[in-house]
Amino acid sequence: MNLTEIVRNRHSCKAFDPARRISAADWAHLKAVLVNAPSAVNSQPWRFIVAQNDEGRARILKGMTAPQFAYNEPKVKNASHTVVLCARKKLDADHLNAVQEAEDQAGRYASSDIKAMVVNMRNLGVNAYREKGTEAEWLARQVYIALGLLLLGAATLGIDACALEGFDVEALDRELGLGETGHTAVVVVTLGYRAPDDFNAALPKSRLPEALVLTEI
Repeated sequence: MNLTEIVRNRHSCKAFDPARRISAADWAHLKAVLVNAPSAVNSQPWRFIVAQNDEGRARILKGMTAPQFAYNEPKVKNASHTVVLCARKKLDADHLNAVQEAEDQAGRYASSDIKAMVVNMRNLGVNAYREKGTEAEWLARQVYIALGLLLLGAATLGIDACALEGFDVEALDRELGLGETGHTAVVVVTLGYRAPDDFNAALPKSRLPEALVLTEI
């Protein structure tokens, strides 16, 4: 199956088969997708929290106890893996230094001048959003890049997925201790294999015509 067929055939899975689990090999591929996701100025402002057992699922469900989020509970309960994609609220010096050290160890700086230039450009980018008061929003947007790759990566492996924004952010942050690490939950992704009652799997895909959403100049 080529890429076009994959994106046309994937769908948001509404019901998962609790008896089917993602293999260790496939999960290793998806972890690599998350860890290697791109981000603005290589900021990597995220943390990914994964539940693949009943104890972990129960903790994530603490963010879905309110009636308006109850429709997402079965997805988390029955999915093989559930990932909470979290964003840093700000890029503090410790995190920026960690990014710089990782780049240095990877050999990305051919000289001290290039290293200084990269660090300066990153700081300029971060400060621009910080001065506008939109740093947290900008960092959350980076998480959606990782989300897109995760959904596509799952589809290439024949794994079904559903991205969930219907949850109590404050409750989930509190349960997972995210405030203590300077993070906040942005989106939850359930991963596994569709159940027979996944109504969305049988529905035709619906997208706006290419002419309305894509312009070549």
